[in-house]
Amino acid sequence: MTLDEVRDLIKQGEGLRVEFKQRFPSYEKFAKEMIAFANTRGGVILLGVDDDKSLYGVESEKSDAELIRETAEKYCEPPVKYSLELFEIDRKEILAVDINESRNKPHRIQDFLPELDLNSAAVYVRVNDKSVLAGKEMIKIMQTQKAGVPLKKYTVGKNEKAVFDYLEKNGEITVKDLSSIANISLRRASRTLINLVRANLLMIHVKENGTEYFTSAS
Repeated sequence: MTLDEVRDLIKQGEGLRVEFKQRFPSYEKFAKEMIAFANTRGGVILLGVDDDKSLYGVESEKSDAELIRETAEKYCEPPVKYSLELFEIDRKEILAVDINESRNKPHRIQDFLPELDLNSAAVYVRVNDKSVLAGKEMIKIMQTQKAGVPLKKYTVGKNEKAVFDYLEKNGEITVKDLSSIANISLRRASRTLINLVRANLLMIHVKENGTEYFTSAS
């Protein structure tokens, strides 16, 4: 990353892949941002920049670097990989925390459980300029993608047809929608939609309030 690129990021403001922090907040809050980027498409956290693009700079690069290291290693499960670069803009030192999209999703806030618990895990994803909690369907999709388990002998049945018919009229569908129109359990509706994502027939999305919905992949 170059100085000009950092200037451009600040000028553009926060977004899907950019987050500003005036100063290091708390381990948990910083872990939330790191996890969201790692679970989505990657991104950059600029430390020393306020939400309104004002430059404050960091007081101690060494201290902040240590806080970030502790956050990535001790407050993210599994740990999040990142790189650090320091830039001077208008006599202010800005610390850029660059996080790539992870191959080890889903990352969650450290809860010291041996395995991820779908009912309690704090898994975050990036939606526009916010980091929001992922729902069970998003987490399950991350898990299947990580495992690399292919769909075998997947056929389109009446439930899948109900999905496509609904999408043709409404554009998007939720687990509750499918459960209602197909008269099936929420669990079965969830499994159907997840399998359609795995088959590259649907895409999953998350709204800023955390609501998950599905749309056609075409």
